[in-house]
Amino acid sequence: MNFEHRQLDNGLTIIGEVNTKALSTAVGFFVRTGARDERPEINGVSHFLEHMLFKGTDTLSALEVNSAFDRLGAKFNAFTSEENTVYYAAVLPEYLMDVAKLWMQLMRPSLRDDDFNIEKNVILEEIAMYKDLPQFEVMDQARALHFGKHPCSNSVLGTNESIGSLAAEQMRSYFSQRYAPNNMTLACCGNFDFETLCTLANQHCGHWEAMDTSRTLEDTNGTFKSKHILNTNLVRQHICLLSPAVSMQDPRRFAASLLGMILGDDSGSRYYWGLTEPALAEIASMQCESMDGTGVFYSYICCDPDKTRQVMDVIQDIFAEINKTGVSEAELETAKNKKLSAVTINCEQPMGRLVSLGFNWVYNHQYRSVQEDVDAIKSVKLEDISKLIEQLNPGKFTMLSLGPKTV
Repeated sequence: MNFEHRQLDNGLTIIGEVNTKALSTAVGFFVRTGARDERPEINGVSHFLEHMLFKGTDTLSALEVNSAFDRLGAKFNAFTSEENTVYYAAVLPEYLMDVAKLWMQLMRPSLRDDDFNIEKNVILEEIAMYKDLPQFEVMDQARALHFGKHPCSNSVLGTNESIGSLAAEQMRSYFSQRYAPNNMTLACCGNFDFETLCTLANQHCGHWEAMDTSRTLEDTNGTFKSKHILNTNLVRQHICLLSPAVSMQDPRRFAASLLGMILGDDSGSRYYWGLTEPALAEIASMQCESMDGTGVFYSYICCDPDKTRQVMDVIQDIFAEINKTGVSEAELETAKNKKLSAVTINCEQPMGRLVSLGFNWVYNHQYRSVQEDVDAIKSVKLEDISKLIEQLNPGKFTMLSLGPKTV
């Protein structure tokens, strides 16, 4: 495999990992914008914009956009997070440039008033739908509680109030600021010609205007507050715990990811043996999310409301034990093997590799091969995990519970 990198005069970055033996290709635009870049009055606009790009351009209707992707046999989609909006597609190599050109056109959408007004109702329905999903609601509310005044507290979907009052002109203004070429990365993996992709990008994107797209970066330990939202219509108790982790720029992120797996993987973890296997909780999981300048461990537990106190006692015991004795060599080895399997299997196809390639560049402006990630995971030692536990103290957390019983 061969890595290639180019930057257009306007700041658009083009990166590619060329594998001439691959039978497919994947291409995507990584836009460094998400909920954390929004003001309260336009909260949810990044996700709204994701929807609007598929409504077409001044020369392409929504029907023509979908027909073009279908005609080329592309598997395509997009997602929005607190920090990024990503548009991607996987396709046969012979159609890669056609799909890339289509994405380049869509990166300059029409944002028509009629489409905006229709899609606003779709977004409001989506907010209502997720309100009916306790797992999503408890994590959304917990994130807001944990991050407090930090911009990562913003909801990706926004609220009924922010979306309901959002005007099309506000969306257009946000788009012109955040979808600037110097805030975007065009990434491609698989069997393709990099020079042809760069020529195409320069032709269709070279005239885009650069803007000031700075983002305030600051770490936070969180608020460590506790809150319960009473909902007597629910039959299960939903609990979310958040504690400080490390950022995407921190080399300790590999150790933090392994620690999260040791504590809360869905099989064989401390949570599994303490909560899931003895049937105290239906779900008990933890994951580490490293972000831009900050990071967080998320724990999610779903249990019988009458077992809530017992569940929390077990969790406190788990954290107390790991603070006291650390983790075992066997636990670390198991976590490494799980992580290594996930990394390598996910990256066997260009589509799986695309996200890793893109995010490594977005966050750190660097190329990391699969082997470099494998080596970084293998190099984590017990003392690295022990130092991380001492430095981060995952047993000190923000807690939000949702359900019919007060914790």
